[in-house]
Amino acid sequence: MFHKTFYGALLTACTLTFPTVGVMTSAVMAAQSVANATAERNNLSGNWILYVLQNGEKTDSARVRLQQNGNVLTGTLNELKLTGTVANGSVTGQMLRPDGKAFGGFTIQIGTQVDLHGTIRRSSGNEDILLHKIGGEDVAPQTRVFIPTKYYRVFSGSIAPVMHINSGDTVKTTTVDAGGYDMHNISRSAGGNPETGPFYVEGAMPGDTLAVTIKSLTLNRDSALSNASLIPRAVTPMYFRSEKLDDSVSGDWKLDREHGTATPAKPTEKLKNFKVALKPMLGCVGVAPGNNTSFRTQWLGPWGGNMDFHGVGQGATVYLPVAEEGALLFVGDAHAEEGDGELNGDALETSADVEFTVKVIPGGMQGEASMPRIGDSGPRVENDEYLMTMGIGGSLDEALQKATSNLAQWIERDYKLTPNEAAMVLGTSIHYEIAEVADPQVNIVAKISKAALAQISK
Repeated sequence: MFHKTFYGALLTACTLTFPTVGVMTSAVMAAQSVANATAERNNLSGNWILYVLQNGEKTDSARVRLQQNGNVLTGTLNELKLTGTVANGSVTGQMLRPDGKAFGGFTIQIGTQVDLHGTIRRSSGNEDILLHKIGGEDVAPQTRVFIPTKYYRVFSGSIAPVMHINSGDTVKTTTVDAGGYDMHNISRSAGGNPETGPFYVEGAMPGDTLAVTIKSLTLNRDSALSNASLIPRAVTPMYFRSEKLDDSVSGDWKLDREHGTATPAKPTEKLKNFKVALKPMLGCVGVAPGNNTSFRTQWLGPWGGNMDFHGVGQGATVYLPVAEEGALLFVGDAHAEEGDGELNGDALETSADVEFTVKVIPGGMQGEASMPRIGDSGPRVENDEYLMTMGIGGSLDEALQKATSNLAQWIERDYKLTPNEAAMVLGTSIHYEIAEVADPQVNIVAKISKAALAQISK
């Protein structure tokens, strides 16, 4: 009886006390949730962009990495090491050079706003700064769809981005052809390689590398435009003066997407059986050139642009040096096929659906397959078979030198080779392609097979 009475009393006690405890637990949990959210907001750990403010205008920018443990803050600003103490809504600390000597001090005000304000103190004076948290770092990669309604004919950092994306995101979009015609052969832009974009990539900073992987490139119409003459730059003056062109010969092409071939749309008798295999590519993949400059989209340079290399197709990854915050990525100028050099001045110009993924490789990062901080050496391309470097210059000689040097630097770094060892590898295994001679700059591609590189001892 005692046992049953005790058991019943215990049940009664539990019945009476559980609701009260439950309400108290919910209140505690709610308070804890608020506290956690506040702590998360006030925790400075992560990657930030630091701007120096001059008369309220954001000028110099740099990536800052911060780690907060309790009231202790550590981090880096380029090559500087940061140490500080968090107290009373602010951080006070110092910046140290790589040799441990003092560079200056800093103060950061921690408020409820997204951006943080502060001051850098140096012997030369104080500078106001602003810190902006890089977005998307804790967000799972997303696939985004962008349907363009306007196209741009310059590579420039002055154009407002059409979309902000995160490193790791994938974009599905479309391009018009070099003349501005879309998949329905409707004019959407003036000609001259109108571009889709620009896309702002969160966290991309000057000195970084942007990796753009073309996951899918699909032609979306059955026609292409080209020319029926060779560009003067590719032939001798004697040939150019003596050739007798027939203006009635059409450079238009018909695309058979089902069977993967292209044929002249209005062939001459000699060419009625002529066909070529389709090999879709993007003539243009580029970022903003930097230094407040703009280039028309016929141009190419270290930032990429109108590279016209047939290797920039499905499955390829293009590595571009970031010159402006957000990179500002442009894509366009789809080709159904192109011979080396783009000798007609136009390839088989058409429109396409494109799907690409972006990745930001911070400058100076070690252990990546691409070589960060590629700077002025030129764009790089990688696929399943080859490492490829582009040499872009005003002459074939200059372009060849840049392409060769770029590839030598790449394999020296990634395969830990001395210049002598790299020379022995390249001297026996390098291949060249003349990608572009039709535009203002020449583009020569140097490439080496991954099968050859696989023989190098690690």
